[in-house]
Amino acid sequence: MNILIVDDDKTNLSLFSHMLGQVPQTRIDTCADARQALDWCQEHAPDLILLDYMMPGMDGLDFLSRFRAMPGQEMTPVIMITADMGLQVRHTALQMSANDFLSKPVNRVELLARVKNMLAMRRSQLAMSQKIDTLSEQVDQQVRHSDTLALDSVDLLARAAGYRDPETGEHLTRMANYARIIAARMGLDSQQQELLLNAAPMHDIGKMGIPDHILLKPGRLDEEELKVMRMHARIGADILVASPSPLLQTASQIALTHHEKWDGSGYPNGLKGEQIPLYGRIVAVADVFDALTSSRPYKPGWSLERASQYLREQSGAHFDPRCVEAFFAGWEEVLEIFNRYQEGK
Repeated sequence: MNILIVDDDKTNLSLFSHMLGQVPQTRIDTCADARQALDWCQEHAPDLILLDYMMPGMDGLDFLSRFRAMPGQEMTPVIMITADMGLQVRHTALQMSANDFLSKPVNRVELLARVKNMLAMRRSQLAMSQKIDTLSEQVDQQVRHSDTLALDSVDLLARAAGYRDPETGEHLTRMANYARIIAARMGLDSQQQELLLNAAPMHDIGKMGIPDHILLKPGRLDEEELKVMRMHARIGADILVASPSPLLQTASQIALTHHEKWDGSGYPNGLKGEQIPLYGRIVAVADVFDALTSSRPYKPGWSLERASQYLREQSGAHFDPRCVEAFFAGWEEVLEIFNRYQEGK
């Protein structure tokens, strides 16, 4: 354990060092200048500080205030040594988190007892900190394991949905990457972008619950069939929401809200504007753009120019204008994704 003694009286430094030489497994460092002591603490990690109150330039209270402001020094034990027995000094020191007091002239027996008590407390602190670090690492490992399981679940669900939904895997890849581009241009951090990239492919998982004669119908759906088809948003949300995984919870939110419209005319809940979660608004733009530009057995794909014009026309009606603006701000990246993930490549 490392003990630092801060006192402007070199006689006291020598005396205290000699007394503490009897404490086993300790290293004693001394400093006669409080400012130099602070510099020393920037480079070292004291386990206990014996701090004189009355010092020229910077007194013990000022030192203590600055020391506590250093990262990681909020709990390091400090024993204040003072010849001033006034309650005001003691109260102020306690408020500034001094742990104990010694009065001058210092009694050797009392000094050793107080120091041993503080070092025992410090050992307990360090042991607890190590235990917390170990538990934190275990939790992180569990989270990483859970994230892996969640990604595996997403992959399995996507494969299962692929047997029923005519949309291709390339569509899911393009759409998810378009969504990530929008998120990046809107200032979302890398973790949020990654979450959206992995969750977006589950947006239409609810189509697994739609009857084949509706899901696979080559022509236009009638009103009753549309009502059934629109149920896929709630079905998808219900499939995914039971998992505690943040990834699947996000996917559930996207499944439920990506058909909502900025002007409130969407489904299933008729949400309007920023009532619609941001991820749902982002995926709405990415999904529609890719659906428009993709060829299907029942329709040819639109040109990039025609699909782009549609997004601009629907900005403020179907789509959040900020999401549309972000999409076109990343247009070069959009084109790269469009060309890279074409069907059959």
